[in-house]
Amino acid sequence: MRADIILFVKGLAMGAANVIPGVSGGTVALIAGIYQRLIDALRSFDLVTLGLVRERRWGEAAGRVDLRFLVGLGAGVAISLVSLARLLTWLLEHFPVETWAFFFGLIMGSVWFVGARIDRWGFGPVAGFAIGLVIAGGIALLPPAAPNPHPVYLLLCGVAAVVSMILPGLSGSYVMLLMGNYRLVLEAIGEARVMQLLWVAIGAAVGLVAFSRLISYLFRKHRDLTLALLTGFILGSLLIIWPWKDIGSDVENVSEYAWRLPDLAVAATWWQIGLIVVGGLAVWVLERSGSIEPASGHDRSATPPSTGA
Repeated sequence: MRADIILFVKGLAMGAANVIPGVSGGTVALIAGIYQRLIDALRSFDLVTLGLVRERRWGEAAGRVDLRFLVGLGAGVAISLVSLARLLTWLLEHFPVETWAFFFGLIMGSVWFVGARIDRWGFGPVAGFAIGLVIAGGIALLPPAAPNPHPVYLLLCGVAAVVSMILPGLSGSYVMLLMGNYRLVLEAIGEARVMQLLWVAIGAAVGLVAFSRLISYLFRKHRDLTLALLTGFILGSLLIIWPWKDIGSDVENVSEYAWRLPDLAVAATWWQIGLIVVGGLAVWVLERSGSIEPASGHDRSATPPSTGA
């Protein structure tokens, strides 16, 4: 029960992170020590599992996809998304610098803890880090598209958002912002627009199953390179959530942001710097609660369990 509660709390943290443009739920999963287990569980939704379900071998199917883990984590994510969507939107509108400062500290701490798990910094990891940094920084400078409520576009938003959501360093909410539907989806959650949310959910499900197989393969075969790439992604995302920026008329339109240095002569600046420190400490707490992926991560689903055939 204690493990389930801790897992639920980690799900709450992932859900909260996914609401903030520039912060990735995948980053939270990685520093909380559940990332590879999550990816392996998601990639287990395949024909073997489908066969177990069709044969009504519920226990084996549930064990193969790590169902208890997914339910506990998913419940935390879902409750966090629904309960915190309005709160975090309000905080961004009324206390933007303080909100960005906390998550800036969170991401800074993530860069250190994730990068520390790379066993050997050779040419490949260094190149991967540089590529991730450039890609994330480039994405941060893209202007957002116009909102589009068409079902097919909502489905594509779901695919793109969930892929970036589970990829540490790329924010699902920020990708949704770039595609123009960030505010639309937040309003759909708050107003329970079931059909719009259903299309997004379908796209998210497809993206989760497909992309999880790719990222699981990369972790198993090219772990250091993958971690270096993700470290670059995470570091590059700091450009999006730099706390001290002048914002235009639309708080969600990143193309209207004008980045600036903090004014150390203002007392409020030190409070905001303190929130950066708190964000970094939050990462340390998450890391201590579960530790980042072990240096030689166990691939739970690499060898499918016996189906009794």
